[in-house]
Amino acid sequence: MALSHRHCRTLCAIFEEPTRSDVKWADFLVLLRTLGAELPKPGKTAGSRQRISLRGRKAVLHKPHPEPAMKKGSVEAARDFLRNAGVTPEKEGCKC
Repeated sequence: MALSHRHCRTLCAIFEEPTRSDVKWADFLVLLRTLGAELPKPGKTAGSRQRISLRGRKAVLHKPHPEPAMKKGSVEAARDFLRNAGVTPEKEGCKC
């Protein structure tokens, strides 16, 4: 499935070097849902931890708060998770 321009822009931002600190968490979640990720609703005690399952890979990422943008460490963790799940801009047909 081809990603839209918006999803490609988010994916390219995650894979950009040096690591960006302005990737919005909501855009990242929309990208994950488009890729077919399972995002169960967090339990009452989960706090800002978000469990994610994509293409047989699982991760727990930290939802940023109070600002909507992910910090560099979170973007790097998201990049590693996507790479391990076989998702890269090149494989998804994005032109960065």
